[in-house]
Amino acid sequence: MKTETASTSRKLTFSDILDHRAYERIRAGRQNEVFEIKRRRRIALGTMMMVMFENRVTMQAQIQEMLRVEKVLTDEGVLEELKAYNPLIPEQGQLSATLFIELTTDAQVREWLPKLVGIERAIAIKLSNGDVVNAVVEESHAEQLTRENVTAAVHYIRFEFSPQQIDEFAKGDVQLVSLLPNYIEATELAEYTVTELLIDLRD
Repeated sequence: MKTETASTSRKLTFSDILDHRAYERIRAGRQNEVFEIKRRRRIALGTMMMVMFENRVTMQAQIQEMLRVEKVLTDEGVLEELKAYNPLIPEQGQLSATLFIELTTDAQVREWLPKLVGIERAIAIKLSNGDVVNAVVEESHAEQLTRENVTAAVHYIRFEFSPQQIDEFAKGDVQLVSLLPNYIEATELAEYTVTELLIDLRD
């Protein structure tokens, strides 16, 4: 089936990751490229949440930066990063996102992290025909992110679309929404974001 081939080819392999010296030589230019890609994929949802739609390029950049910061030099270390971040690369028919809760003071943290329990399952994409595509929580990260009475500041979520929903998405008038009672918000996706995300959804 074609979907399986496409999704497999999107995952990063060991050969996609540069060693430290090679990465340093191209890092400045690569960061500029990734910044522009992220600009088209970054969505503010209300005043305290940011959603970054990830793809192969953003995850490759994340791995390279993690290896650089942590000074990882072993093959085993690189493979661990690939294992952690490859699940966040969307397959055909999917969107994958990192949800950031952006709280700037201790008072906000104490007030809002308890109020936002369950937020990772309350994010959805609303299409122009009224269809709602609900977030699916990445199981590999779910257990460590949320306790019963307080949530985490970062969540990893995925959206799975049918072929008909992809066609509807392409028409535009797409909203990213939060349906959590304590945080009802909606943001319309810019046309350039819809165009960008269609690359993920289609082969």
